[in-house]
Amino acid sequence: MHLLNISDLKKEDIDHLLDMAATLKARHKKGIPHNPLRGRTLGLIFEKSSTRTRVSFETAMCQLGGNAIFISQRDSQIGRGEPIKDTARVMSRYVDAVVIRTFGHDVIEEFARYSTIPVINGLTDLSHPCQVLADILTVVEKKGGYKGIKACWIGDGNNMANSWIEAAMRLGFELTLACPKGYQPDDGIFKKAVALNPKIRFTESVLEAAKGADVLNTDVWASMGQEEEAEKRRKAFKGFQINSEVLGVAKKDAMVLHCLPAHREEEITEEVLEGPNSAVWDQAENRLHIQKAILEWLLVEGAR
Repeated sequence: MHLLNISDLKKEDIDHLLDMAATLKARHKKGIPHNPLRGRTLGLIFEKSSTRTRVSFETAMCQLGGNAIFISQRDSQIGRGEPIKDTARVMSRYVDAVVIRTFGHDVIEEFARYSTIPVINGLTDLSHPCQVLADILTVVEKKGGYKGIKACWIGDGNNMANSWIEAAMRLGFELTLACPKGYQPDDGIFKKAVALNPKIRFTESVLEAAKGADVLNTDVWASMGQEEEAEKRRKAFKGFQINSEVLGVAKKDAMVLHCLPAHREEEITEEVLEGPNSAVWDQAENRLHIQKAILEWLLVEGAR
């Protein structure tokens, strides 16, 4: 069993992971030890740099009683041209699960195809499931649940937008995305999702998307690997910013999310990021707790 995309999960799987994460978070806050992964090892294979994904997964394994081994691209034979399928088969004999953070989604799909252990998507250019599960956990904490919420995505139709679309498809909440022309989410993911949940919509108007929203969400305009496009994207994304005007048309108690790192005064203003509606720091913390739930689910429950 792997976790490559939100769409790999059923609604009941997501609900179970959210409940597990909430329980594990509460136990941790009370200082109650929980070590179901004692003697287990997690491999982290990262082609893309990371702060939150790496630290949260390493800490998650430590708190669950296991160990983590970090391998960057320069440290692995993948970076020197070893076939992905060879690395997958070897790693399957060394560790109990692997988190991969890479560019092409085809890399993680091939790795999973040849792996005999769980493979977790720590981020690809197509999707970012662990982050969005942490986002939904934050929504549940702040709003009491996801049922009936109106979520809004503003900015690039990137991996985060794709995973939010898949979450809305599975969980049935309303989602409106505002992206500049030419920067829409993956067309295949969008069409599949809309067929199952017609409350998923797309617009080029930020204020239209944000009107009456319970959740406002965004990400950087230029992600890793797009640095050469930064100036072009700044021009294309002008106006696609979460600011006081946009927050003003959302619900009064709307929560603001950003997966970080944030470029203040580009996709989000300092005022909003540091303001009372921001749930960004809780969102970042929840990476740890949802990942603990994912690891226990795959390595303990999935092995039954």
